Amino acid sequence: MLPFKDDIELARMPVITIAVILACVVAYVLAAVHGGSLIGGPSGQTISRYGAIPYEFAHWGQHCALGAVGFGQALLCSGQHDVVGRPGPQPATWETAFTAMFVHANILHLAVNMIFLGVFGASLEDRVGRVVFLGFFLSTGLVALALQVLVAPDSATPLLGASGTIAAVLGAYIVLHPRAKIRTLVVAMFRFTVVELNAWIVVVAWFVLDAILGAVGLSTAFGAGAGVSYYAHWGGFAFGVLIAFALLGRRRDRAGSHHLAS
Repeated sequence: MLPFKDDIELARMPVITIAVILACVVAYVLAAVHGGSLIGGPSGQTISRYGAIPYEFAHWGQHCALGAVGFGQALLCSGQHDVVGRPGPQPATWETAFTAMFVHANILHLAVNMIFLGVFGASLEDRVGRVVFLGFFLSTGLVALALQVLVAPDSATPLLGASGTIAAVLGAYIVLHPRAKIRTLVVAMFRFTVVELNAWIVVVAWFVLDAILGAVGLSTAFGAGAGVSYYAHWGGFAFGVLIAFALLGRRRDRAGSHHLAS
């Protein structure tokens, strides 16, 4: 199932959505060429530096890095039990809250997120405006991260990608465009069919696909299941819904005030 267009006509070019997609692609390429690959994604070391690690936010001043464990490697954090020494120079923890929104685990993780962002983000940006949409994108990413830190403060698994923000975009979209139809490419038995689906069906499909990617280890460089940030994604979705209702309420208040003054 691959969405590619909704039935909402845009009044203007979605500049911010396009810029965010380009930024994610550039960030992915830059991260992947430093010890990783364009298909397989950035190396574990790169992800540990630029991913948002809940442990670092919950234990401010402590940092994590790849270290030797038995015959392999794992992400170790200063301050953890049985961890000796401190990692080398690292980006400031607050910086990773932003870099993590743009760095993805592999090409499939990037492609899925950017396709859904392109389809749903463009119409949302057109509805709320460019400045509001940019603030929405950044703030919902931070809220999604904060929820994951709150629920799993000792987790040393880096959060990667724009999934939390995209979940918020989907939530806001469903509120603002509840009757929208999404043109979707469906592949079944090697046959390609274009169908129009209700937006909520495609939203559910994204959550299912996102869970599958995480469960099989395609949204992280640290093994199957390690990158499934359910609280960040569902929290982001709920926050997006709340923001959309707040925007609707404010517009209704303005409309009501105008009516009373006339």
